[in-house]
Amino acid sequence: MREFRNRKLSGQRKQAWLSFGMWKSFLASLVLVPAAFAQENPSAYEALRVVGTQLNRDLMNRIISVTGVDGDPQPRTWKILVEDRRGQGVREITVEDNAIVSQRTPNRSVVGSAEGNIINTGRLNLDSTGAYAVASHTAETAHVTFTYVSYALRTDDRGTPVWILSLEDRSRRPVGTMHIKAHDGRIARVEGMYQGRNLEQLEGEGELADNREADSEEDADENVVKRNFKRLVQQTKEESRRIFVKARRSFVDFINRW
Repeated sequence: MREFRNRKLSGQRKQAWLSFGMWKSFLASLVLVPAAFAQENPSAYEALRVVGTQLNRDLMNRIISVTGVDGDPQPRTWKILVEDRRGQGVREITVEDNAIVSQRTPNRSVVGSAEGNIINTGRLNLDSTGAYAVASHTAETAHVTFTYVSYALRTDDRGTPVWILSLEDRSRRPVGTMHIKAHDGRIARVEGMYQGRNLEQLEGEGELADNREADSEEDADENVVKRNFKRLVQQTKEESRRIFVKARRSFVDFINRW
């Protein structure tokens, strides 16, 4: 009888522990549910896919620019400028939460006109998420902290698609701007970082420092600083290239998947 009672108590304890474990798993699942259903804001590629799906895929061949503000890291709203079908104007399409919320003809001047500055999407290999990765790492090397990012994708004066990322701190103060080539991830220009000088200036100063003899201790110290900046510039460019290899995302492949 005693042995039977002990077995019964042991079974009750086991059942209690099993029930407790089930409750723990259930409570843990409640904590994880919000994270599972939480969705990040769409990237630029995803916003363009919305335009092609809900309007006309042919619009992918008439894109002038893609912009978004207050990204954290991606913006909630993307504004996409496309050339009119007859080439006689532009249309601004606003995408928010994976849906088109408005279309209009802008009454302001357009950066990148419809006169040959259409983005060649075949050369797009960097989504806004990849551009953010490059900019974030570059800001870190320059010891610059930021909270918000504004994005602009458009062509430069040579017709190359370029991401322009403007960084702001928590107080909305600008802390730097970065120009990243969207076809190969190279950093073309940096403003407001590296003590206010851009990468081209730093690289040039480093070369001058290498060729200049130090006439005094002050000159020697200055040359050492410039050489250090040059090494930092080279390191930044090499690391941005490595990040691009990992973040590379062909727009053509992305679009052709749907």
